[in-house]
Order: sequence, then structure tokens, then C-alpha cells
Amino acid sequence: MKELSKSLVDAVGDAFNDNDIDAVMSFFAKDAIFDHAIGPNPNGKRFTGYDEIRNVFNGLFQKVDSVYWKTLDCRIIGNKAFCEYRRTARFNDGLEEEFLSVDILTFSEGLITHKDTYYKQRT
Repeated sequence: MKELSKSLVDAVGDAFNDNDIDAVMSFFAKDAIFDHAIGPNPNGKRFTGYDEIRNVFNGLFQKVDSVYWKTLDCRIIGNKAFCEYRRTARFNDGLEEEFLSVDILTFSEGLITHKDTYYKQRT
């Protein structure tokens, strides 16, 4: 069993920054939950289970030329990692996007069981 550590959280970040869907999903539990920042409910839009979460992230990776999360800060308390990022993306159509975000990652037995994302909406 992997213990929650900064190096584990960094490995998750590296997988996302490599835009490698298989590597990303190797860190998620089969019954994980992902609460996206935008959606109709107080928690945003919820995606449940490995396949749904994989489809969301794979869809993102297909739409971008590159997407990168620079870690600004990360704190671990118990089984949760609180991570602050600057996300930059260049989409296939040339559009560029940048915003600040926070992920609250809950782990169990070395795997993410809940990814709760928040970010600044630019206008």
C-alpha cells in the first residue's frame, strides 16, 4: 500500500502534466468520485467510477495540444492533499487558457477516492 506523501501527489501531477491517461488513471480507485468545478449542483458536476472519470480526462487530453498544472502549494492533512495550481492550456484550435485552481484529493490505500476541483472563473 502506498502511503500518502508529497512524492505520491507529485507523481499524480506528473501523470496529468504528461497528458497520459493511463498513468493518470493508475492513481484512481475503481469507485472514485470526481467533482468538477462547473456544474448544476452545489458540488459542480459529479462523475462516479473509473470509466466515467477516465472519459472526462481523456476528453480533455483530446481537446488540447498541451495542458499543464504548475504546483504552487500542496499540504497533506490525514488522508487528504490540498493542492494549489496554476493551470495553462493550449487547445487544438489555438485558444489559450490560464487560471488558478485547487484540488482536494482524498486517498485510501494509495489511490484517489475523491478529486474535488475548484477554480477561478475568468471573465
